[in-house]
Amino acid sequence: MTATGIFRLSDRVFRPWKNGGGETAEIAVSPLGADFESFDWRISTAIVATSGPFSAFPDVDRVLTVLEGGAMVLSVGGQDQRLDAAGEPFSFPGDLPAAAQLEGEALLDFNVMVRRPLLAEVLRGPLDPDRRGANERARLALLLEDRAGLRRLDLIDLQAAAPSLVATLAGASVLDVRISG
Repeated sequence: MTATGIFRLSDRVFRPWKNGGGETAEIAVSPLGADFESFDWRISTAIVATSGPFSAFPDVDRVLTVLEGGAMVLSVGGQDQRLDAAGEPFSFPGDLPAAAQLEGEALLDFNVMVRRPLLAEVLRGPLDPDRRGANERARLALLLEDRAGLRRLDLIDLQAAAPSLVATLAGASVLDVRISG
């Protein structure tokens, strides 16, 4: 984690997916320095430029949200779900076979993964920093607009950021991430 609780878009570095079929930029992971096999939770963005399979993550649940670009139909365990930038976050088990079929241009998505028994909830809407969940381990917000000197797609750790910053983010359009368990 960062000392300020701010994970800036400008600091992201994209690397190959676990299965080599695309690129991802890890934003935050717990515990710090964990790899794909040892994280408790992981937050990343990915560029999906071609149709194809997603990496399998046994014992992991995922929440995926399209941020910008085209749409895709995500087939998970034989069930199809259309995802686009206007849609809500979509939860699915990471150990089921999953594949994307793009409907046009490449897209950028936001991915939250938690190793069971942890639970992740991602909500799109205005940030209410005072809303707390039971057994909350982590609370983060991906900005969907520029606010308080921060840029769209910066991620804020609401538990680590200065309370004055968190207060100025109240009402901002975000993806509100809660990890509990």
